[in-house]
Amino acid sequence: MSIIKKILILTIIFYFANLSKTFSDDLKKVGKFKDWEVMIMSETSGKVCFAQSTPVLQAPKKTKREARLFVTFRPNEKISNEISATAGYEFNKNNSVLATSGNNKFKFDIKQQGFAWMTSNKKEKIMVKVMKKGSRIMVTGYNEKGSQTIDHYSLLGFTKAYNTAKKACS
Repeated sequence: MSIIKKILILTIIFYFANLSKTFSDDLKKVGKFKDWEVMIMSETSGKVCFAQSTPVLQAPKKTKREARLFVTFRPNEKISNEISATAGYEFNKNNSVLATSGNNKFKFDIKQQGFAWMTSNKKEKIMVKVMKKGSRIMVTGYNEKGSQTIDHYSLLGFTKAYNTAKKACS
């Protein structure tokens, strides 16, 4: 799948996820599992299922951003465990976006239009395992001015949300 298509899909997901509790017919909320929720989106290319969460803590505190962490499944495109993040701003091209849980660090390889992705499905699978066992994961990014932000995500409910999203797209 082209990166532009990924960006378009995630932009649409992000837009609809931010609407008040009224969702379109194409985007359905499947359930909420503690700090994670599962949604299904119907597209012409098929069904897209994802688990998402918002940060429980953001630094710096003075700037409220629309950050999200996603794990997405696209069965018609044979994509599973696709991890992506947005910090609510355009990422700086010169700095890495990292996810950290305990001693585990994961680098996002692609940064475009406010989203970051990993290119290795093997690394994504390892990160999913870490997320299932952990209690918190932090995503560190840098805005275009070079200022660092850290988004802390609770992993309470992640395993149930992940399993529900995976099952919904199987």
